Amino acid sequence: MKKELLKIGIRYNAVYIRETKNKKALMLKETTANLVANLVKLGYTVEENLLLQLNQLTPRQLVEIYETFTDVLQLKNNWTPLVKGWDIPTQETRTDHWLTFIANIFTGVKGEKLQCGHLIPENTFPLERYNGCPFCGTPFETNGEIYTGQGTRLKVLKLWTDPEVQTALSNLLHSKTALDATQADSLRVFLKHYDLPEVEITMKETKMLVIDALKENGKAEEAGALFTSPVDIMRYLWYKHTGFMQIIEPRVIAKRKRQNAYHFLQTASVGVKSGSVAKRELKLKYSRSESRVIAKWLNDLPLSPGKSAELMHPKRQMWVRFIRALRLSEYSRQEGMERLRELMDVFYRKDYVVTTGLIEEYRLQNDAENAFALLKERPGLFARSLFANMLWFGKDAALTAFEEVANQIPARLLFTLNSYAARYFDQDNRRAVKPLGGTVKVVNANKFLGLYTKEQLAEMIGSVEDLVLRSMEERYASVNNDNKTIYIEPNLFYMPVLIGDRSETVQDLPSALTGMRFPVEGNKVRLFMQWGKGLPAQHLDMDLSCTITYPDRTEICNYASLCVTGAKHSGDIRSIPHMIGTAEYIEIDMERLERAGARYVSFTCNAYSSGAIVPNLVVGWMNSAHPMKISQSTGVAYDPSCVQHQVRVTQTLSKGLVFGMLDVAKREIVWLELAFGGQTVMQLDLRGVDAMLAKLNAKTTVGNLLALKARAQQLEIVKDKELADEVYSREWAMDIAGITQLLID
Repeated sequence: MKKELLKIGIRYNAVYIRETKNKKALMLKETTANLVANLVKLGYTVEENLLLQLNQLTPRQLVEIYETFTDVLQLKNNWTPLVKGWDIPTQETRTDHWLTFIANIFTGVKGEKLQCGHLIPENTFPLERYNGCPFCGTPFETNGEIYTGQGTRLKVLKLWTDPEVQTALSNLLHSKTALDATQADSLRVFLKHYDLPEVEITMKETKMLVIDALKENGKAEEAGALFTSPVDIMRYLWYKHTGFMQIIEPRVIAKRKRQNAYHFLQTASVGVKSGSVAKRELKLKYSRSESRVIAKWLNDLPLSPGKSAELMHPKRQMWVRFIRALRLSEYSRQEGMERLRELMDVFYRKDYVVTTGLIEEYRLQNDAENAFALLKERPGLFARSLFANMLWFGKDAALTAFEEVANQIPARLLFTLNSYAARYFDQDNRRAVKPLGGTVKVVNANKFLGLYTKEQLAEMIGSVEDLVLRSMEERYASVNNDNKTIYIEPNLFYMPVLIGDRSETVQDLPSALTGMRFPVEGNKVRLFMQWGKGLPAQHLDMDLSCTITYPDRTEICNYASLCVTGAKHSGDIRSIPHMIGTAEYIEIDMERLERAGARYVSFTCNAYSSGAIVPNLVVGWMNSAHPMKISQSTGVAYDPSCVQHQVRVTQTLSKGLVFGMLDVAKREIVWLELAFGGQTVMQLDLRGVDAMLAKLNAKTTVGNLLALKARAQQLEIVKDKELADEVYSREWAMDIAGITQLLID
């Protein structure tokens, strides 16, 4: 079996089996029964057809399947926290820390010296309650203990064979929105094991992954045929150089790394050094063979040199660096590189017109006719600037011009306009925006809104929504559909269609869209964080925390406040053991929070150590209708069967991450991914969280999109899926790339 495909299958709640057998049903073998029993302990059960295929596998294949689950669910990691039985407070105080600090400066103090070298004075920390040093947070004890079988909801695993994999691969390639980190990781694995199907690739980021796979397989010419502009080539080169699918400028990356490296303790801060290192790492260097391939890609582009140079203009400084590193001036003088030579000549002489500059010039001259004429030649740019043009030139003029090209606008942009219109045209609104390579920021409303009355702004909102819905209904109505009935699962009306929100974390368990809501079954929610797997023992301080919001105040449960109303922390670990990692937990008591009047709880993790959040750090939360155990001898509190959602940080520039928001009154958790620049949770601006939630709530939901489709195609919505010709359930929605096929262009 292919273990990589087994791991990807788990993301789809499935077990991948390459070759299925159609033998008669056999008596259930003991090895198969044991695998199923062990999966039940981990929170999974299997469908009948999967059970039939599992029963025909060899014991070695069954073991490989189970080992894949243990790897994905982090069962072999160290889940031992700092405090044993941390649900009972240790009653440690800041005085204990000060006394210990003083005792380690002066000699003659009575106490116990620990392995880390620190002396713990008598009558301070209760050492029998700790698995390590309570002063420096270095763990001494580790073990492989975990709990299993406490979960109350079993996830049903289905059979996944090559046809299902090919469908998932096609959906990823044909996705109408940018792939998130999980989807991109899945696509890389698929392209290693399967040939590229004949599917139209619409997203530039997806093309980069396909081009990379083709080039790795020695198909550089075939890869070059997928490039349509010099921007595509730069995107690919920058992706290979930095790992980022978007073109984040070098100064932005260096600045973020420099900021992440600053520390409250000046002696631990390496900000300036990290900025210099980042600049060195971003220097470009290519061999002659690589340069020759890239020069040919540029030479073979279908665009005219003038058009190519115009597209290169916004990143002109970066292009100058690439031209020098790739020796393009030298290659342009070779035979057969005439188009490249002409491009270099046009680019360096600046013998091209920048259309966006002309549009801005017409805007300043209040020349609506010429501005809209140029915008209609670039429908995507028109869509992205529609709201601003409505405020500048007036609603009627902008929408009349836009309606002429609305049928050329990708559906993802139309739905973005529909989702954000109400918030954009609100004079009192503060919006959440995320600059390329930056963290989420809160910005004030457009100042030109003050030129209009509330009634006029309401008309703008209504006009945009009417135009978008009318355009999408026309697109759906143009698709022939012989079905008569449709079933839409109710929870799809709470699942947003994510457009433009690129998740930077990998979800090794069934994927969830940012903004998806998870109901809380029991009275306790347990946050967990595991980091340091595969790394040597060292000081590496990651912090798990939560912020509890009341109507008139906030409380924080973190390393400095281990016990607050309704929340308990397992202790602050600041160093990791060798190769197996370490863990922190927070237990949230819903009943206590309700009695205290709490409204929300934000889940966060931060890199307290110099630098960004460490790669392969795993965060998530557990939930069960039954009480979840905490070991009194070790403090271990992890149970994979209770895990409701978890994510793994891969490559990031983030110092802090909000990964969930608990609505206490509704007893539901919203999955978020909000990066912020803070060494501790105290640097989190809760206004950004509120703005992010409002942004997610404003998005079109999958259910609303399906309801629009039903109305346009005259399908009757039925409540019984057994009676429906088209069924859209939560299982269907697990293939997030498949959802985007509803966005008809």
